[in-house]
Amino acid sequence: MTVTTRPLSAAPSMLGGSIELPTYPCVHGTARRVAPWTGEPGTVGTVAVVGAGKMGLPLCAQFAGHGWRVVAVDVQESVVDAINAGVSHVEGEPGLAEAVARAHEEGSLSATLDAAAAAREADVVVLIVPVMLDDEQQPDYRYMDAAVGSIAPGLHAGSTVIFETTLPVGDTRHRFAPRIEHATGLAPEHDVFVAFSPERLYSGHALANLAQYPKLVGGLGDESGRRVAAFYASVLDAPVVAMTSAEAAEFSKLADTTYRDVNIALANEFARYADRVGVDIQEVISAANSQPYSHIHQPGIGVGGHCIPVYPHFLLSRAPEMELVGLSRRVNDGQIGIAIKALQKELGSLEGVEVLVLGLTYRDGVKELAYSRALPLIERLAFHGAVVSAHDPLMTPREIERCAARPWAWGAPSTARAIVTQTADPAFASLDWAWFPELRVVYDGRNSLRAAAIPASVAYHGVGVPAALRTPGR
Repeated sequence: MTVTTRPLSAAPSMLGGSIELPTYPCVHGTARRVAPWTGEPGTVGTVAVVGAGKMGLPLCAQFAGHGWRVVAVDVQESVVDAINAGVSHVEGEPGLAEAVARAHEEGSLSATLDAAAAAREADVVVLIVPVMLDDEQQPDYRYMDAAVGSIAPGLHAGSTVIFETTLPVGDTRHRFAPRIEHATGLAPEHDVFVAFSPERLYSGHALANLAQYPKLVGGLGDESGRRVAAFYASVLDAPVVAMTSAEAAEFSKLADTTYRDVNIALANEFARYADRVGVDIQEVISAANSQPYSHIHQPGIGVGGHCIPVYPHFLLSRAPEMELVGLSRRVNDGQIGIAIKALQKELGSLEGVEVLVLGLTYRDGVKELAYSRALPLIERLAFHGAVVSAHDPLMTPREIERCAARPWAWGAPSTARAIVTQTADPAFASLDWAWFPELRVVYDGRNSLRAAAIPASVAYHGVGVPAALRTPGR
């Protein structure tokens, strides 16, 4: 496996959408299991993964598949029981169920509720538990602080502790390393080795991404950096990039996600202008991105998920003077207001008007509500007096009710006068418009219905796609 300190070549342009990257082949031979593990090439040991969720469990499977003995740690007994039965509790990850079953059968993967015991057995401890935002848009450390506290009694001389959860710059060195030292009496970079290596995975593609994306690592010092690079070189097929510090690695993840937020905000501003001058923003973006220095993303009704709407605030929590970062967050969150105004322009008052929201998860194909723009959309519609119904192929009626909307059953007659698409689920392209005899307007929040045969009596609003320029039937 390649470990490098040199910058990698630029990734191919996304052309405003998604891309397919080549997969690095596995070139690992049979490793020799040792105890203790100190990073010698060709050796493996025991690793504890704290947080066996939708990203932690793929890591467990990946590590076990490369010869490491893996102990998964989670606070949910049902998760621990599933893993100990060889069953993946994470759905929608190709290959994961098979990898978990195989690791269980081979005896290389087990799970426990006891983080201290796992850390006591382990040479390496990887933490991947959530750090999200509190009500003041500041980092919420409750889960990570608890996780660090839970492993501390089991840490020992020679332990390597790696943070994969995205953190504000400086947290590995100035928040968590001192807590480890205070709780254990072990000195970082002398007795215990602490590093940061950001998770860079995409839901639904986690195992594939582990073989595609270069792995960034940064230690508190030279020995931490060496050990963490050696660990990932033993378990990953993609290159490992040894950065100069934990801070550089922390900043790299924040720069990556914040760039996308700023780029989407720019696309949303372009879309607003396209509406004003009557051009198709998707045509403009495609043309602009045919020049290799342009890499404009797609506009939409807003940005959701665990990453892009969250991590810019990690930067702002330490550097509130970053005006462009803060402005981009406001622009993207403001897309809900643009949608509401479009409905009001067509319908006037929304008081008593039934509005159907299609897609509640933060993106199609992933059953996750984290920072989904559907939630503030429903709240704003209700504030204006609308009667909100909703449908999402991934959610049950009871789950939809918990989002403060009335469930709409696919194919049932509806009195909705407006439809708003919040995700681009392919199923929505097969809507039968006869189900909606009172429909007056469609707000296409992801520009995914621009080819749909919407009746001429129904007004169409895309995000930067004027109704006159959409292409029904194509």
